[in-house]
Amino acid sequence: MTEDGTAASLIRTIAARPYEADDSDEQDESNPSAHPDREYGHGATVAAQPAATGVARDKNRDEVTVRMPAEGAYLSVLRTATAGLAARLDFTLDEIEDMRIAVDEACAMLLAQAIAGSSLECRFTLGRDAMTVSVSVRCLAPRVPSSDTFAWTVLTALAGSVDAQVGPGEVLTIVLRKSRESSRSV
Repeated sequence: MTEDGTAASLIRTIAARPYEADDSDEQDESNPSAHPDREYGHGATVAAQPAATGVARDKNRDEVTVRMPAEGAYLSVLRTATAGLAARLDFTLDEIEDMRIAVDEACAMLLAQAIAGSSLECRFTLGRDAMTVSVSVRCLAPRVPSSDTFAWTVLTALAGSVDAQVGPGEVLTIVLRKSRESSRSV
C-alpha cells in the first residue's frame, strides 16, 4: 500500500461493516474485509474481526488490526484507519483529529526504538462509545517513554488515557484510550 487512495478505500470498506464470518465471505475476492487476515503488499496486513471469541460474542465491540513495516512512510495508513474508525463511532471532527495526531505521535515514539525491518502493529478496539488503540513494535532494548515529558502530556491531552509497557519478546506497546463521553463538554 503505497498510495493513500488504496489505504483509504481499504479502511472505508473495513469501517463500513464489521467482520462477520459466513460462507459468502469466502467467495467474495473483491471485498478486502471478507478476508480477516489478508496481506496487501510490502508486509502490510489488515485483520478485522470481533474482539470476543467463542460462543458469547460482544456485538458492541469490534477489533481491527493493521500490521505494516515499522517505517514512517506507512503512518498515513494508520492516520486514515484511525479517522475512519473514529468516525464510525460518531466521534466529533475534533475528536477524530485528536486521535489521528495521538496515533501518529505514539508511532513516532515507537519507531525511534524499533528494530530495522520489524513490523509495527496497531490494534483498534471499538466499543460502543470508546476506542482503544494499541500500537506495538519489537525493539532491541525497549524503554517505556517517560510520562513527565511534553510529548506524553500532549498524548494524554489528545487521547484521554495513555499507557505504555514492555511485553514479552522485547515488544514495546503504547495504548491510547478515548471515550466520546469524556471529551464532550455540554
